[in-house]
Amino acid sequence: MCVRGVASVSARARVFFEAVDSLFQRRLIFVTGKGGVGKSTVALALGIAAAHSGKRTIVAQLASGGYLQRAFDKRHGRHFEEIRLAPSLYTISIEAQAAMEEYLLVKVPGPVALLLSRSRLFGAFAMATPGMRELLQVGKAWELAQPQRRAREADPYDLVIVDLAATGHGIGTLRAPRTFAEIARVGPIAHQGEVIASTIADRAFTAVIAVTTAEEMPVNETLELHEQLLRDGLDLDAVIVNALYPERLSAADTAILRAALESCSATPGRAAIEIALSEHARAATQAQQAERLRAPFDGLLLSLPFLFEPELGRPQLERLAELLAERLA
Repeated sequence: MCVRGVASVSARARVFFEAVDSLFQRRLIFVTGKGGVGKSTVALALGIAAAHSGKRTIVAQLASGGYLQRAFDKRHGRHFEEIRLAPSLYTISIEAQAAMEEYLLVKVPGPVALLLSRSRLFGAFAMATPGMRELLQVGKAWELAQPQRRAREADPYDLVIVDLAATGHGIGTLRAPRTFAEIARVGPIAHQGEVIASTIADRAFTAVIAVTTAEEMPVNETLELHEQLLRDGLDLDAVIVNALYPERLSAADTAILRAALESCSATPGRAAIEIALSEHARAATQAQQAERLRAPFDGLLLSLPFLFEPELGRPQLERLAELLAERLA
């Protein structure tokens, strides 16, 4: 029994390490997708998988909400606090104002930095500048991914997974460093923007992942996202089709159920058959939509099942992480 148990653990470990050899060899992963497709869930599942593989990983949210902490029964920490969720797994909520204050403390002489960070007028002006919030947030994500971090007494991470905003806003965040570099041209903002933009464009350092469901609008947005990234000199490294219904019925099974529905008069029996047929129709529609992604993303397409659970807690996230590791391998 012990030998088989050890063999099982070793086999599972091999799956995780094979996954590391593919996507998790990068230091920075951006996850985006249409709102409501499970983007944050997938980002956290990726983080769990990376942590299981031995990577010191942090999942960075660009919007607060505390979902990650709740899933691990952790307190909702302050914005900008790096919170330990599990061994090798951390999370942070990146708030633009806090990112600006940290940047000032690092780049500007002490008294001046303190004065600017406490100035409401300066803060309001900075936050009102178009694209500044996105630049500050992606700049903090870049800082987290550096082998030698500029933040005081901050330990480095092996991998940073950024849960971007929904597709349109997410593209704006990825573009912000290049945009500021081109507008400023010279000076510290231009230099920092150029450095971050170069890091995002470095395919050995950075990956971009799109999460979608197999529905018409999310699939359309994923295809449009791909085109926009290509125009910006970027690309998708993986597309994860989330919440796929299982295909449980064959054509013969469906015919039998339809015939049974016509002859069944009992309400509970009819309801059960109708649910089975509805689930089958949903799975068939999803398969058609997922097929639209096969050609443009050949070899980059992964899938995750729909979990029939009232809510996703840590056990369900661990299951999704295991499935992601297997598919990445």
